[in-house]
Amino acid sequence: MTKNALLLSLMSLFLLFSCNSSDLDISSPTTPDKYQTKNVVLLVVDGPRISETWESANQENIPNRMNLLKKGVFISNFKNKGITFTNSGHSALCSGVYENIKNDGTELPGYPSMMQQWLKFTGVDKTKAWLIMSKDKLEVLNNCKLDLWKNKFQPSVDCGINGNGSGFREDAVTVLNAKKIMKKYSPNMIVMNLKDVDVNGHAENWDGYLQAIKRTDASIKEIWDYIQSLPQYKDKTTLIVSNDHGRHLDGNEEGFSQHGDNCAGCRHIEFFAIGPDFKTNTVISTGDYEQIDVPSTIAELLQFPLQYGNGKVIKSIFK
Repeated sequence: MTKNALLLSLMSLFLLFSCNSSDLDISSPTTPDKYQTKNVVLLVVDGPRISETWESANQENIPNRMNLLKKGVFISNFKNKGITFTNSGHSALCSGVYENIKNDGTELPGYPSMMQQWLKFTGVDKTKAWLIMSKDKLEVLNNCKLDLWKNKFQPSVDCGINGNGSGFREDAVTVLNAKKIMKKYSPNMIVMNLKDVDVNGHAENWDGYLQAIKRTDASIKEIWDYIQSLPQYKDKTTLIVSNDHGRHLDGNEEGFSQHGDNCAGCRHIEFFAIGPDFKTNTVISTGDYEQIDVPSTIAELLQFPLQYGNGKVIKSIFK
């Protein structure tokens, strides 16, 4: 075969392939996402004792969570192993680092939260990560002291009446605002605080404290039902419920009205979760799990690196 004839033959084969390439599947296979979860809501119920929630008689104060447990998972020995005050507890849940920071909202955490780290990693707008808090002093969680992170990659905030020390607000307002924010901005990451349980505890109002636990339980169901009603969240959102701290045991001189030491009442807190990647109808009573494990677990779900967290992924809750 001559050189020209060979070239002509190769061109003919090329044209034949080009004409029939639409009939061939030559696309590269796509790698499926590791998890179904695309959004995470961390709801922190401020200051209930486990003895009045999951360990109450017949769980009478949390009927909605008991019903949701059919689709979720509960860890019965979850702990705060750091400082059992509001700001330190919330900071540990957000950063994965235990720190002793001032409890009045005048001191930033030392390390960036999972929200800051996720915003930097993804490069998305700050409206995709929110702090929605009944306590205005928790607005400090949208920032940190670390030079490379201070005043950078900050999530959006909706805290207290108007934030910045303007005062606390009722939990019903926080829940309503969270629903509005979800509908308007479709954030992928939300951290919420509901304060009424803690406030009634400090007021030594036992009946009010119990009623606040029951109202919070109803709010958790309301939030989960709302999540499932929105196409951008339904079946691709994980809800995690935990606490910043518990309260003193009854034998303590201050009783249930206070908290802040290392007694079992202050340290033993809740971990309840429901989402597409977690086990269902499951109670986990073994293992050693704590507050700083929450950011690591959320980072695993959303597949971003948590640079400063000291916790571990709670693998036992995954399917």
